[in-house]
Amino acid sequence: MKAKVAERGQVTIPKPLRAKLGIGPGTVLEFDTREGALIAVKLETDDVVDQVYGSLGVGIDTDSMLRTLRGKA
Repeated sequence: MKAKVAERGQVTIPKPLRAKLGIGPGTVLEFDTREGALIAVKLETDDVVDQVYGSLGVGIDTDSMLRTLRGKA
């Protein structure tokens, strides 16, 4: 698969590779070089916020969720 480097050095990872490797929004990649090749390694994160980011889904805003969790004052 090919991808073109944009003017600012950005590259879009092809969708089939993102799906195969589980790379999505917020995924952290570490870059290195090896024998003239660019190597990208997906880093695992221990950050609890990163693990639950987006898990509430669409349709409920933060204030509503906090009211639900906290109950009436």
